[in-house]
Amino acid sequence: MSGTKTISFTLNGAKKEFAIAPGELLVKLLRRSGLTGTKEGCDEGTCGACTVIVDGRAVMSCIMPAFLVEGRRVETIEGVGDFGKVHPIQQALADAGAVQCGYCIPGLIMSAKALLEEKPDASDEDIRTHMDGNLCRCTGYEKIWTALRNVRDANQPKQA
Repeated sequence: MSGTKTISFTLNGAKKEFAIAPGELLVKLLRRSGLTGTKEGCDEGTCGACTVIVDGRAVMSCIMPAFLVEGRRVETIEGVGDFGKVHPIQQALADAGAVQCGYCIPGLIMSAKALLEEKPDASDEDIRTHMDGNLCRCTGYEKIWTALRNVRDANQPKQA
């Protein structure tokens, strides 16, 4: 690549180095690297399909220049869980019937994970507000919100 720059950052727990083109977006870098769980939807930061976690915060990778992750921690859906060890958010979404076509689900999971790690006792309003940037055309949102409330409630201390 002409005019490339090398950046390094922690990706799903492993230190990585990549050559990036000027203006390359994070979603393009991730997908070019074989991490296709991060979806390309609107390319304007409005649908949430491309959501990843950077230093603990949910970000839209379709509008984030790749050079901005230099030296940071990036987590994609591939770093969350797999068939052998399903993450509680993944399991809750499946159990609630909140997964249909699956296109939006990686972004939903990443947004929810960022929220619940930062604020484990998130209110119902917190969940709805935080998840507002993730669009789902198949399920409607009630099953998604139910699943996320179930994860939140399962992680709360039991009252004596």
